[in-house]
Amino acid sequence: MLSNIKIVLVETSHPGNIGAVARAMKNMKMTNLWLVAPKIFPSADATSRASGADDILARATVCQSLEEAIADCQLVIGASARCRTISWPELTPRQCAEKLAVEAQTAKAAIIFGRENSGLKNHELDLCRYLLRIPCNSEYSSLNLAAAVQVICYELFVASGQTHEIMIGDKGEDPLATTEQMEMFYDHLYEALTDIGFMHPDKSKSIMRRLRRLFNRAQLDTKEVDILRGILRMSQGHKRNQ
Repeated sequence: MLSNIKIVLVETSHPGNIGAVARAMKNMKMTNLWLVAPKIFPSADATSRASGADDILARATVCQSLEEAIADCQLVIGASARCRTISWPELTPRQCAEKLAVEAQTAKAAIIFGRENSGLKNHELDLCRYLLRIPCNSEYSSLNLAAAVQVICYELFVASGQTHEIMIGDKGEDPLATTEQMEMFYDHLYEALTDIGFMHPDKSKSIMRRLRRLFNRAQLDTKEVDILRGILRMSQGHKRNQ
């Protein structure tokens, strides 16, 4: 799906912005960059700002008109931060990604970003089926070009289903605790809290219910349960020795 989507930049004035866009695209597995009449390209500034996304720049297609860039596209979406006197059907980045997740499976699509200082002109928006607007601070709604592209590419990446769960530390190396192990832990926890005088007979059920919810959200693995039960044993031992 992502390979069927073009990111089209119209008359970009600063080559560093082209490099920053290439970097934003590569982070989200987007590779199809088109440049319409860039002021300076190729450029060392673009390569420097790409920070390793040189391959995106090397494959970028340069053309002289927007019509040429989108000639083979069935769905064209124009990004704009400005309100227009003529209304277009509008999409948020998430709505745009959800639409393209379906349509770009078989059709070619383009998302067009205008000039840094003035955006897209009305006659360029006439070529678009939808207007794409990024919700942001109404008192300061000026995103730089690469930031805007990053937001859109992120939503496309998520909609494509290519995200993966990020593990913290050694989480995932040990299997999750079984129901039996968790029930033994909860019995031990209740016993330890009673031993140290924390449990009140009238509130023990509600407290244990809340503690269950807390530990269930954590999805403890076997090693973590062993560590917690070791702490409980130590606390019980200290209490009994007093």
